[in-house]
Amino acid sequence: MGEIDNRPPDPSQMRISDADRQRVADVLRDAAGEGRIDLDELEERLELTWQAKTYGDLVPITLDLHAAGPVPYPAAAPVRRPSSAVPAVGHNSSVAIMGDCKRRGVWQVPAHHSAFSLMGSVTLDLREAILTSHDTQINASAVMGDVKIIVPADMHVLVDGTPIMGDYGQAKDKVPAELGPDSPVVRVRGMALMGSVQVQRLPAPGTPRKYLGTY
Repeated sequence: MGEIDNRPPDPSQMRISDADRQRVADVLRDAAGEGRIDLDELEERLELTWQAKTYGDLVPITLDLHAAGPVPYPAAAPVRRPSSAVPAVGHNSSVAIMGDCKRRGVWQVPAHHSAFSLMGSVTLDLREAILTSHDTQINASAVMGDVKIIVPADMHVLVDGTPIMGDYGQAKDKVPAELGPDSPVVRVRGMALMGSVQVQRLPAPGTPRKYLGTY
């Protein structure tokens, strides 16, 4: 008599709905509109999308759209400068494939940054980061993984992502927003396929808990 297989079912083999296919189709059309794929590729990928049966079938269709190549830094001076004198290292992308990628402390964020997690975890902490543009776009996507973006109280964040059997949005803030006309803007967009992309406002690093209050 054979042994009973107690392993949990593979979520990538779960059947998808027409609504799931439509969400992926919308992502593909946006990519074509931005010039990341041409019309022939769009037609080919749309055909594969509507033929897909499981979530695993959808992964290769959009995998290369969420880890864009290097983007040159703009010439403008950074708009956020931490007090630390440590030289800032720049990163155009953050990728985790069955592993962890963490950006913390003083680091330089270009006007466009890509974050992608495939069965892994990416953390982008912007509280001490140097933004090279007043308006920053982060393309953040997760496939059976997670991306967490931590922002300070004075940063204005616009989240516009597509969840497909996942979660894409802004978590409950741990500190109240302190926004003004000079607040830097960060736009977060992408897709969470059986994964999670979350933005959360946290206090400055090292803030004692007794000063945080409850929000």
